[in-house]
Amino acid sequence: MQIIRDVKTLRQTLFSLRSGGKRIALVPTMGALHAGHMSLVRAAKRHADHIVASIFVNPTQFGPNEDLAAYPRQEAQDAAMLEAEGVAILWAPTLNEMYPDGFATTISVSGVSEGLCGGARPGHFDGVATVVTKLLNQAQPDIALFGEKDYQQLAVIRRFVKDLDMPVEIVGVPTARAPDGLALSSRNAYLSDDDRAHAPLLNEAMRDAAQAMVSGMTPALAIAGIRTRLEASGFGPVDYIELRDADSLEPVEQLTHPARLLVAARLGSTRLIDNITVKTGG
Repeated sequence: MQIIRDVKTLRQTLFSLRSGGKRIALVPTMGALHAGHMSLVRAAKRHADHIVASIFVNPTQFGPNEDLAAYPRQEAQDAAMLEAEGVAILWAPTLNEMYPDGFATTISVSGVSEGLCGGARPGHFDGVATVVTKLLNQAQPDIALFGEKDYQQLAVIRRFVKDLDMPVEIVGVPTARAPDGLALSSRNAYLSDDDRAHAPLLNEAMRDAAQAMVSGMTPALAIAGIRTRLEASGFGPVDYIELRDADSLEPVEQLTHPARLLVAARLGSTRLIDNITVKTGG
């Protein structure tokens, strides 16, 4: 596996890998890799001949009171994991390579970026859209894979890729979970032992509410039940609990077609997010 830090070398290397019509997959990450990231890499193997995984802790998607400085960085360990999975290139650009002096462009996506994490983290999705646009332009992959755990992020990326006529297929990969149901995340490392023991309640409460909605309970009542269970178990503040259309992310008041239940809440100092599909008729 090659570790590359400048765009010129990346494109030269990818030109060689594409010979004979070989397909390239991109798996963008911010490092601190875990089994969830590896599920993206394994999915990429089913779609492409060569895989590029990127590691870049993107400062423009962090707010002023968020954890940029504390975000875990462990490139050597991450590189070993990627190499063991057969990744061809680790694209690990420097900050100056991504945002050189004079950089003045931002990609902003309206609609799907509004509310949810976009409401709780102003400017977050502008940073995501800008850096992912750059990563896609740098690697020019045939396909790029993103986890469904960050469901609103996936919707934002699909929107701007379609709007900007970018020649890349965007694939969402189902959320990887621990045996107890907790969605895997680099930020789970911040949980204390006691908080980690309580964390699976988030997904449990969501699944119970989804089943209740399928059985006829109104979304408003089911959502209120999630909030009550979370707050009684030490979660808080709760940023949002919402039922949204699975495609447009428009709010859903009655379950008449497939929807997505999305939740973000803090447990101790850690912000946890999760989402699940809610289908009509079970």
